[in-house]
Amino acid sequence: MTERHDAVDVIRTKRDGGRLSDDQIDWVVDAYTRGVVADEQMSALAMAILLVGMDGEEISRWTAAMIASGERMDFSSIGRPTADKHSTGGVGDKITLPLAPLVASFGVAVPQLSGRGLGHTGGTLDKLESIPGWRASLTNDELFGVLGDVGAVICAAGSGLAPADKKLYALRDTTGTVEAIPLIASSIMSKKIAEGTDSLVLDVKVGSGAFMKDIDRARELARTMVGLGERAGVATTALVTDMSTPLGRTVGNALEVRESVEVLAGGGPDDVRELTIALAAEMLAAAGRADEDPAAALDDGRAMDSWRRMIAAQGGDPDAPLPTATHTQVVTAPSDGVVTSLDAYGVGVAAWRLGAGRARQGDSVQAGAGVEIHARVGDAVSAGDPVLTLHTDTPERFARAEEALEGAIEIGAGTSEPRSVVLERIGAR
Repeated sequence: MTERHDAVDVIRTKRDGGRLSDDQIDWVVDAYTRGVVADEQMSALAMAILLVGMDGEEISRWTAAMIASGERMDFSSIGRPTADKHSTGGVGDKITLPLAPLVASFGVAVPQLSGRGLGHTGGTLDKLESIPGWRASLTNDELFGVLGDVGAVICAAGSGLAPADKKLYALRDTTGTVEAIPLIASSIMSKKIAEGTDSLVLDVKVGSGAFMKDIDRARELARTMVGLGERAGVATTALVTDMSTPLGRTVGNALEVRESVEVLAGGGPDDVRELTIALAAEMLAAAGRADEDPAAALDDGRAMDSWRRMIAAQGGDPDAPLPTATHTQVVTAPSDGVVTSLDAYGVGVAAWRLGAGRARQGDSVQAGAGVEIHARVGDAVSAGDPVLTLHTDTPERFARAEEALEGAIEIGAGTSEPRSVVLERIGAR
């Protein structure tokens, strides 16, 4: 087969500040997926995109080409509006767990195709797999069955969705091009658009524990993804949310499931409840249910009923005891004062080193490992008070986890102003 373009010409075009044509983009994504464009060539193009950038039309076409590399799902047979949420990843970010059944309790279908954790950010599937019997991998028939019956499903995405992205994602990770906003945006949105949801709400996190450390870059990413969704006919909004400190009081797999159940029971930490309700309100509005009150469904048990049915439909036992770690170690306050900083990245790395996360795809995780937070930003403490409890099955990990926490806890004088976890909203009303 004679190729209609040459990879070197495409690389040179972008390297020299040019705009890639629709045909160049279609060809290079397809040829890379087929193995005609080599990894080193796509690495060079990814670096050129990182350094030079892409305009909106290029990013939109790149996203469309990634979608075209695989299959598209269609949930129209479900007979109700569909809404989905995507988070760019954080520490203690268990929001999908209470959010999906909460939105489903209002008659909106939530097909939440989720992933696993890597490094200091946790994965939704890893958390749910700490529930005895629960299965992440479903066939398409099973997925549609759970979605039609319960209204919410949280499961692993099939390999047929945007295979070009899977290949490019692994390459970016090893070539220093992860940070390219056009490639981040197209990676996320190609999978979400291929999923076939009617509407999408993005949770774009910013702060030390997030992928985006800077508010301006977080805004740029949010605007880029909202634009991609709207161009593809998916009603899309974004919330920019704070990830300078962990969400809630737990970081880890079973620990976060336990806290999620507290939220579904009408309790839980204020910030987890606030963000769950804010995202639910966006999803309900996009699905034509703007007048509904998601807080009421947390308080009256409707969301909990949906959760129990969702877990059971995927083989899990919602009443089974969750795993607990065999060893714990307490980190105490070094002095009197107020907690002025609890760094999300430090806590996330500590949880990872305790066994809650993985260094490479395919590594196993400990269900009970993680960090429990006793004192959060703004709380007064006395010297010797517990601030954190570290959980692991392998106590030799404690030393490395404590190293990650050096400088992560700051205690000072005075008070700390309460801060909303939701910083900004981006998208049409």
